[in-house]
Amino acid sequence: MANAEHVKILREGVQIWNEWRQQSPNIKPDLNGADLHGADLGTAYLIGANVHPANLDHVDLAGANLEFAYMRNVSLIGANLSGANLNHAHLQEAIIHRSNFIGANLYESDLTRADLRGAKLSGVSMIRVDCWETNFCGSDLNDADMTDVVVGRTIFTDTDLSSVIGLETARHGGPSSVGIDTIYKSKGNIPEAFLRGAGVPEDFIVYMRSLVGKAIEFYSCFISYSSQDDAFAQRLYADLQAKNVRCWKFDENAKWGEPVWGEIDTAIRHYDKLVVICSQHSLQSPPVIREIDRALQKEDREHRNVLFPIRIDDYLFDEWDHPRKADVVSKVIGDFRGWDNHATYVNAFPRFLDALNRPQHASETG
Repeated sequence: MANAEHVKILREGVQIWNEWRQQSPNIKPDLNGADLHGADLGTAYLIGANVHPANLDHVDLAGANLEFAYMRNVSLIGANLSGANLNHAHLQEAIIHRSNFIGANLYESDLTRADLRGAKLSGVSMIRVDCWETNFCGSDLNDADMTDVVVGRTIFTDTDLSSVIGLETARHGGPSSVGIDTIYKSKGNIPEAFLRGAGVPEDFIVYMRSLVGKAIEFYSCFISYSSQDDAFAQRLYADLQAKNVRCWKFDENAKWGEPVWGEIDTAIRHYDKLVVICSQHSLQSPPVIREIDRALQKEDREHRNVLFPIRIDDYLFDEWDHPRKADVVSKVIGDFRGWDNHATYVNAFPRFLDALNRPQHASETG
């Protein structure tokens, strides 16, 4: 039960309450089970208060300080928490339908199994918040900062995630529900890392933007190379990702525990262009040669360019001996020789990106 004296002081008004708190800083307010429905508690000093459980429906807590407050099972339906400090607050299993959190700070708070349906969370700081099994159905999350948020069995339905900050850094403890309505409201602009962590199938991620009416901006590609060329491959991969090019390279994208060739075969089926790093190391690698053969066979079948060779040394022209060498060197080869020189790389990359993005037929050169 709530401490009757504490409830009485709070009902006398926020000014009196805050003065009392200043005079009694070591007292932990006990509002356990109090019915404060509709009360005006704006700017109230409620640090560390025990408000479990309590009826705070339609209460005005704008600008209140609820840091470290224990609010498990509290009912906050339609409450105004705009500008409130809820850092480290315990809101597990709280019912927070249609509440206003605009301008609030929820840093490292615990929203485990909280029901935030229809809540206004636009621009709210939710860094490192625990959102395990939290329900965000219909919530306004525009420009909310969810950097390092913990999710798992979390419900993201009927909400726009396109402007959420830091969503790609979410820590996934299990799959979450990302509704088709959310995909459409977000126009497909949801970080792929987040979708994968939430358990969205790779096939759907690949075609998501085109399914919601937004054309895929760039063709996707599979990067084939020897592990000895990983430094260059890593730089190329990072720069392609930065330009919104869907690409795959084994050590970045393969699922642990899956058979290597099964993973590669899946990637090649999903990605429509093969970028081969034609170095001495890569052109002596049987897997790379196998992928070149497959790409050229696909070109023969589909009458379009699939193979995009780039070189970082002279081995392709000077020393490589292979039955399909003529087919490879007949293409315009992306020239990244001296790539470790910044100016050289920066000059070559835009030309390669343009060629990769340009629709072409197999009869044309790369």
